[in-house]
Amino acid sequence: MENIKDKLKDLIENVMIPEVEEYLEDLYKLLETDSQTQDDKEAMEEMESFLVELQNVLAVIEEDKTADEEYQRIYDYIMKNIQEHENEHENIVHND
Repeated sequence: MENIKDKLKDLIENVMIPEVEEYLEDLYKLLETDSQTQDDKEAMEEMESFLVELQNVLAVIEEDKTADEEYQRIYDYIMKNIQEHENEHENIVHND
């Protein structure tokens, strides 16, 4: 059975980081064309900070000095946010 550290690491490496990097690429393209808004600039800063946080979680997993309960809490938090984001997206799509 896959343990929580492996599940969390997989989620961060294969879902979260690629999505954040893709979103940042889109924001960088706006910067290159001088078409970004203040909201875009703030989103870029937030995403860059979030990317660092994700990388820090990966470093903590590698150190293996944290209780599985904490990994589970982080995993649950990320999954909850993913689900909320998907629900918001569904509501936007259904309301159009």
